[in-house]
Amino acid sequence: MDNPVFDLNLIKKYNVSGPRYTSYPTALQFTDDFSEHDYRDAIDNSYRKESTLSLYFHLPFCATVCYYCACNKIITKDRSVALLYLDHLHREIEQQGALYDQSRPVTQLHWGGGTPTFISNEQMTELMAQTRAHFNLYSDDGGEYSLEIDPRTVDREKIALLRELGFNRISLGIQDFDPRVQQAVNRIQSEEQTLGVIEAAREDGFLSVSVDLIYGLPHQSTASFAVTLDKINAMSPDRISIYNYAHLPERFKTQRQINAEELPSPAEKLRILELCINQLKSYGYVYIGMDHFAKPEDELAVAQRNGSLQRNFQGYSTHAECDMVAMGITAISNIGATYSQNEKSPDDYYSKIDQGQLPVFQGAVIDRDDQIRKSVIMSLICQFELTFSDIESKYGIDFQQYFQDELQRLSALAEDELLNLDSKQIVVSSRGRLLIRNICMVFDRYLQVPQFSDRFSKVI
Repeated sequence: MDNPVFDLNLIKKYNVSGPRYTSYPTALQFTDDFSEHDYRDAIDNSYRKESTLSLYFHLPFCATVCYYCACNKIITKDRSVALLYLDHLHREIEQQGALYDQSRPVTQLHWGGGTPTFISNEQMTELMAQTRAHFNLYSDDGGEYSLEIDPRTVDREKIALLRELGFNRISLGIQDFDPRVQQAVNRIQSEEQTLGVIEAAREDGFLSVSVDLIYGLPHQSTASFAVTLDKINAMSPDRISIYNYAHLPERFKTQRQINAEELPSPAEKLRILELCINQLKSYGYVYIGMDHFAKPEDELAVAQRNGSLQRNFQGYSTHAECDMVAMGITAISNIGATYSQNEKSPDDYYSKIDQGQLPVFQGAVIDRDDQIRKSVIMSLICQFELTFSDIESKYGIDFQQYFQDELQRLSALAEDELLNLDSKQIVVSSRGRLLIRNICMVFDRYLQVPQFSDRFSKVI
């Protein structure tokens, strides 16, 4: 796949707010009309009920707060606080496991946070044992089992244990190696700590190492971020994600600790993004989409080349087309033609589980029009192209008639050379790849609702 072309004028023209499309419809369309009964029905009626499973576990604890973070988290240095949460999570695993055929193998498993490595070695061992007791996990590396790691919370022993427990992929938060930036966002993390984790993971046989960076943080500049990129390249991770920092202190309380006057200007942020694209290309990384880059031999890059790349709540994936069972507070499941989300507060989560209920509190049923639009959006955001006949044969529609209005709106994007449009297909150009969310938004029927427009991040 071609790397994107950075066109400043187009970016300025199209840099509006929009969804990231880890789902369609997005979570803003979830309602509390969706109940535990609906969730159980979805399992019984899932068109994927003979397929594999994907599991997600939300572990919300962090010992310290990173000021930029907008995740649902619990900040505490008291490790005993996790005991009550893990007890209820174990019980949810038992409840959920009883609903699924034990012959269905788990091809994808992920621990997200918060900081999953906040919990102790013993607690991690117990959590994985409980999962194996109620779901069909691989005993080898047949599945994609990953977790997020804060390098400040692990040592050589913990990395070895994680591999022994069955994890074969790790994702490390780094954000920036510049000491001034780290101080400003309250995330002090040395290069030595990070490199030590990566080296330990490789020695223990982890199959993939991914790192996360953020641009737009206090004190960042093209010059300073170039230094961080060179250091990252020397560590040679398999995947690199570079996220845009959205400063929204009115919505996220911890961001009020960041001095807005120290943030780079919008123009400098764009220059940093351009630097990232050019530097990662020179290092040999392939642009996967949105914020993601990977080595050419990485599974994501291979999947994109052969047309099997997918996307779900964990981002780009090679295993998205299976029922996804998500556990813990705020976790979002995708079962058949439904989405469902768990309770957001620990107390509400505990209360439902104590009553023997599943902790579902909202969700959505995906209707036929949603399914058609989801297929269109996922094809564009994963493959950067769409052949109309693929949608027509799958859903029995005339694409040009069904999407007459959308195709007319796309013509304006085609005039700006974001894509090539003819009677048979849409092909996103190199110039349009950074703006893929804008292209997908044309097919999103829910964006017509005004109150949703300010709930999303900027596309760049």
